[in-house]
Amino acid sequence: MSKENSMGKLANKTALVTGSSRGIGRAAALRIAAEGAVVAVHYATNTDAAKQTVAAIEEQGGRAFAVQAELGVPGDVDTLFEGLTAGLREQTGETALDILVNNAGVMGGVGLEDITPEQFDRMIAVNAKAPLFLVQKVLPILRDGGRVINIGTGLLRYANPDEIAYSMSKGALDQISLHLARLLGPRGITVNTVAPGVTNTGSPIFDMPEVREVLANMTAFKRIAEPSDVGDVVAFLASDDARWITGTFVDASGGTLLGG
Repeated sequence: MSKENSMGKLANKTALVTGSSRGIGRAAALRIAAEGAVVAVHYATNTDAAKQTVAAIEEQGGRAFAVQAELGVPGDVDTLFEGLTAGLREQTGETALDILVNNAGVMGGVGLEDITPEQFDRMIAVNAKAPLFLVQKVLPILRDGGRVINIGTGLLRYANPDEIAYSMSKGALDQISLHLARLLGPRGITVNTVAPGVTNTGSPIFDMPEVREVLANMTAFKRIAEPSDVGDVVAFLASDDARWITGTFVDASGGTLLGG
């Protein structure tokens, strides 16, 4: 580890970031690792992307390892936990965890007229059920003074009828933050929700100038967020600087829909 990383705000910490092979999860993993934490890079299927995230962390002087587990299927949390603890033991000699970022999720993009029970169940399973039971699973290894950061959505504060089921699943995740903050507070563990707005995660839609202009104009800063804009907020909440913030919904949407 580089001297800079060894002296970072998260030096001697360990972290798990779910869904960190790309997008906001990748940005959060890179930023947390840059502050000195050993990061478990979780992914579902894209092995190459996960390896690229690990390599990027190592190139900046950090330490990371990849963990594969598909969420929303039977045994998902157990599989993830086994890979996590094995990697932590190899990297640090123990299995203690300091930071859990529940970032992995599936979008909907389906309106009320077309949503199916199967699609709804999938979103609930990945976006709400998996994070809840992952917290339950890691509690025995989560150190006092730890951090749980749930990646929600700005759609909990403004409406998009095509994402009604997705918003419901993320609303459940936000409730996990609220109630676990009270439960885990005596251990000094903070639990918060970070709510991004429109973020450039590499979707082809962001290659369309007319769409980019409309989306950019929805924010107070008149630009679309980059993953690092949200990743930096996650890293702040993971640090000791955020020790007195818990049970909170942190709007990281760039002032989306504040008004013209």
